[in-house]
Amino acid sequence: MTDVLIRGARLLGQSGADILVRGGVIAEIGSLAAPSHVASIDADGLVLLPGLVDLHTHLREPGREDAETVATGSAAAAAGGFTAVLAMANTSPVTDTAEAAERVLELGRSAGLVDVVPVGAVSKGLDGVELAEIGLMARSRAGVRVFSDDGRCVSDARLMRRALDYVKAFGGVISQHSQDPRLADGQACCHEGEWSGRLGLPGWPGVAEDVIVARDVMLARHTGSRVHVAHVSTAGSVEVLRWAKSRGIAVTAEVTPHHLALGTELLAGYDPVFKVNPPLRPSEDQEAIREALLDGTIDAVATDHAPHARHDKEHAFPDAAFGMLGLETALGVVADLFVRPGQLTWSDLADRMATAPARIAGLGGHGRPLAVGEPANLVLVDPDASWTVERDASRSRSRNNPWHGRTVHTKVEATFLRGACTAYRGRVAPAGGALSLEELS
Repeated sequence: MTDVLIRGARLLGQSGADILVRGGVIAEIGSLAAPSHVASIDADGLVLLPGLVDLHTHLREPGREDAETVATGSAAAAAGGFTAVLAMANTSPVTDTAEAAERVLELGRSAGLVDVVPVGAVSKGLDGVELAEIGLMARSRAGVRVFSDDGRCVSDARLMRRALDYVKAFGGVISQHSQDPRLADGQACCHEGEWSGRLGLPGWPGVAEDVIVARDVMLARHTGSRVHVAHVSTAGSVEVLRWAKSRGIAVTAEVTPHHLALGTELLAGYDPVFKVNPPLRPSEDQEAIREALLDGTIDAVATDHAPHARHDKEHAFPDAAFGMLGLETALGVVADLFVRPGQLTWSDLADRMATAPARIAGLGGHGRPLAVGEPANLVLVDPDASWTVERDASRSRSRNNPWHGRTVHTKVEATFLRGACTAYRGRVAPAGGALSLEELS
């Protein structure tokens, strides 16, 4: 473990200070002399934040290592400023047993770049019929606390109620992919509206999300358990969430950078990179979810990083796989949307991308204050560095990057996992290790 002195960083975007990281924790903060044999990073003008936490990452391993592995996804996460990611359960085999969850945990520890936290399936095989081994996964070494059939909706209300009852006993949470399959079936591939009509594509109406969100917040109220709404994309869902929170119902929600920043007009070219689930929405929905993130109705930003091999993505739009990359660009996209225009402070961004996600997932060592004695899970950000996204420069194994060719004006300079520098100025540490003193100088 390399001790590091970070000199002159702006903590949460405020006044500058020196931060000594020693033994994996923040040891001192102030105006500090550089101890001997300690790597020193000049962070003048840079912003120091808690390491980012992603509630929604698809790492594809086991089963689809041609699209992503835990190691390549971890490298992309570290490069994007993340110190913890929640690995969704729709792998092959599905993460629906204690053994499968422990295997994902072990793969993450072997990669050693971010904390990879397994998400357990709600139902066996994601089939929506019978509960998965929720209790065994919770009691396993993986200590699973978040459960989701993401990619599929838990559409059976009785099964959803049983899952909420089950996780309540140990403080777990059900993360729901809100898509009523009778309103938006497997053929639906874009938002139902003007563009689906123009392009002749099967539509996915916003109400298919809204009705599941409404049902689930009522089930959460009935059970006294916790539900988390994944990738909110509609104004109707925001309205329901705002009502639920005003009544103290235990519901939290996330939104993706791509739903915040990208709209339905991008479908005009039939480019399958813009095919996601839920689909990109029109401006009135975008405005609603942006406002909801600003006022706290939506708690967190999550990437829904969804890598795909080219032979799955490069098809005619209706036949292409759903999903796009997001780990390496999330911070820059969100900062450009909200921090640079002055709608969010850096402290606000840290709350939406680190503190709130860690709280929702029950990760006590992440999203912590920048204070002496706290774990050194940190990210250094250059708030004025412009860079152009290049898909072939991604650490991900896949190339379905919607931001290719776009200029972003905020860049991750360095990421630290318990004091170990996992990424620095474009370099990512080898698996299980950290960048050396020489590489930091």
